[in-house]
Amino acid sequence: MSENLLEIKDLYVSYGGIKAVKGINIEVPKGEIVTLIGANGAGKSTTLRTIAGLVKAESGSIMFKGEELIGVETNDVVSKGITLVPEGRRVFPDLTVLENLKIGAYMRTDNLDADIKWIYELFPRLEERSWQLAGTLSGGEQQMLAVGRALMSKPELIMMDEPSLGLAPIVVQGIFDIIKEINNQGVTILLIEQNANMALKAAHRGYVMETGSITMQGKGVDLLNDESVKAAYLGKKK
Repeated sequence: MSENLLEIKDLYVSYGGIKAVKGINIEVPKGEIVTLIGANGAGKSTTLRTIAGLVKAESGSIMFKGEELIGVETNDVVSKGITLVPEGRRVFPDLTVLENLKIGAYMRTDNLDADIKWIYELFPRLEERSWQLAGTLSGGEQQMLAVGRALMSKPELIMMDEPSLGLAPIVVQGIFDIIKEINNQGVTILLIEQNANMALKAAHRGYVMETGSITMQGKGVDLLNDESVKAAYLGKKK
């Protein structure tokens, strides 16, 4: 059985008087791809932002490699080995591709050359556009850059919030190929994705989230073949 890199237990998060996350339990085994699927407003992004230290938890526990993350500042979460690729990519448009990548390594003091080379091997398109301003890239290229930037901190766990949002189907396939390649190279991935079909095909295991609660969980392939999941998230009738 795989060792859990991340364990969330009985996590509650509120915005004002609204409970956005209601006592969820999630396990992310080391070396796996785990996906959270669900409708908009289900609490998926809030969960990732709470892990990253961007949102304060009301109660519960988030353990990473046996250490509690509740109350830990975002910079310290990054230094412990977790990065977030936010929804909407959020690259720095007036900086070059290379400058954006270097910003991802802002907490490092060692030489970056080998990791920049690795990013360019993963994303040859970024190497071609190394000196191009990030704001002039296509949506797919900006998503590649956002993922590459997150990898520059050498995370053990990379969290991705809707990496395929707004991208053409052929580009989406390329992004998922890269997600699987990153995982094959030893990085654990926690993925939120509107494209439930692609996410469950890629993931070792998945969780279905509805209105702040986990309603189903299981192996990615089992959820992919579950009739209720098909009806709710895969556009297929029961």
